[in-house]
Amino acid sequence: MVFYFTSNVVSPPYKIYMGLDKYENEELLRWGWPEDVWFHVDKMSSAHVYLRLPKGETVDSIPADVLTDCAQLVKANSIQGNKANNIAVVYTPFCNLKKTASMDVGQVGFHRQKEVRVITVEKRINEIVNRLNKTKEERQPDLQAEKEERDQEERREEKMKKKEQRDREKEEERRRKEEEERRSYSNLMRPENMTSNQDVMEDEDDFL
Repeated sequence: MVFYFTSNVVSPPYKIYMGLDKYENEELLRWGWPEDVWFHVDKMSSAHVYLRLPKGETVDSIPADVLTDCAQLVKANSIQGNKANNIAVVYTPFCNLKKTASMDVGQVGFHRQKEVRVITVEKRINEIVNRLNKTKEERQPDLQAEKEERDQEERREEKMKKKEQRDREKEEERRRKEEEERRSYSNLMRPENMTSNQDVMEDEDDFL
């Protein structure tokens, strides 16, 4: 089971999701997208919350209000963190998550600590949590199929970009050749490069 939420504090809205338990978190770790950002209460047990970014955005361009929504949702879904004030919530791009065979179910680490961001949550804001819970949807998605469809679409887009690049290069080459031919013809038609009938006759007289 995966829970989906909508952060509609900005337009267009952002999608947030999290797993039911640590076993579901394993599936989310396996089939996450490069556009995902992972959130967790630091040094406490909590839900693994993911924010799916639109293509082209980065972890540093997340709107502040969306970041607050994610942090509040993580806090609300932590038994310890929900009761405490001034907790730290860590977040990082999905590609920075590290999973090894020796780790427990649902446990993750980081490839690069410097890519981990921290936001301090002073206290639970019920208004935000309630707003997000009103958008909550429970689904049992085929995470593998969704990831494969996403990857196929990316490959199609990449293939199209390469084709467009080749077409641009061909057009530039065609224009370059046309320009070279035009310049060559222009040089040929310059007076000093042209021979008249009179010139030919004078050459023949000299020969005779």
